Amino acid sequence: MEWGQPHQVLYGILLGVAFGIIARLLMLRTDYRQYPTYPHGRIIHISLGVIAAALGAVAVPAMYKKDYTAITFLTLAAQQFRDVRKMERETLSKIDSMELVPRGTTYIEGIAMVFEGRNYLVIFTALMTSFASTALGLLWGIVAGCLTLIIVYILKSGKTLSHIAEAAVAPVRIDGPDLFVGDIYMMNVGLASNRELVAERGIGVILTPYNANGKATLGNLGQRQAILFDLSTILGVYRDDGEPALVPMAKLDMKDGRLGIFLLPQELNAEKARVVVQRVPILESAVRMPTEASVNKGEGEPSG
Repeated sequence: MEWGQPHQVLYGILLGVAFGIIARLLMLRTDYRQYPTYPHGRIIHISLGVIAAALGAVAVPAMYKKDYTAITFLTLAAQQFRDVRKMERETLSKIDSMELVPRGTTYIEGIAMVFEGRNYLVIFTALMTSFASTALGLLWGIVAGCLTLIIVYILKSGKTLSHIAEAAVAPVRIDGPDLFVGDIYMMNVGLASNRELVAERGIGVILTPYNANGKATLGNLGQRQAILFDLSTILGVYRDDGEPALVPMAKLDMKDGRLGIFLLPQELNAEKARVVVQRVPILESAVRMPTEASVNKGEGEPSG
């Protein structure tokens, strides 16, 4: 079978679109964050996935026919997907103002970035599947599609806090008006009624970073807010609007970089809180790697 026969090209396009849609469905999940919403949020993202799959699939026959101007459609698609990222950022920011414990701007930017990047993964899947099917045959197209789905599955999720720090349950202690998680000072609790509530329902977790990179990442305020949001979403939060003393809190131990986390959950389960903290995603924009600096590798030149 020669390259470019009409039915072979058609099969390549259809197969590329099919695997592209499968890739988008593989990456689409409504979890504890309840985003994307069901069903309308999912419809939007599936529709964008179909468009991305079609663009990636038709790019191969366009290049084969030397219709290089058709590649400009990929540039237009990139612009559209950047607009999707902007749309998601604005939508989540508006939703965030209604949360008892907000996600924070860093978490929102990370989610928006993920939705944009996943459309590019769909294009990549459709492109590789269509190319293999058109050039080598339908069977090879299926093989290439399955391989790209494996790549997509690997890339769809990043690292969690368990990769950079160890989480441990810590006792919540009140010394007069001062609130401690383990030996880390958290805040001053003025009202006696609030102190009783903290003693009754308070849960504490301490994150101990493995190295300087972990310390710097945990120091990021956006990463800390993501921890508090995930804990509050999964375990609930024992507060209502207008009660600042009951807001979950994360504070650093300035001596060694440990992060103390305090919350008043609806579900009193300290071990589950520890597991939730370990599974919080590391936000890309919060990652810091000071050990990669040349001065920390012993390569820095002393300044004159």
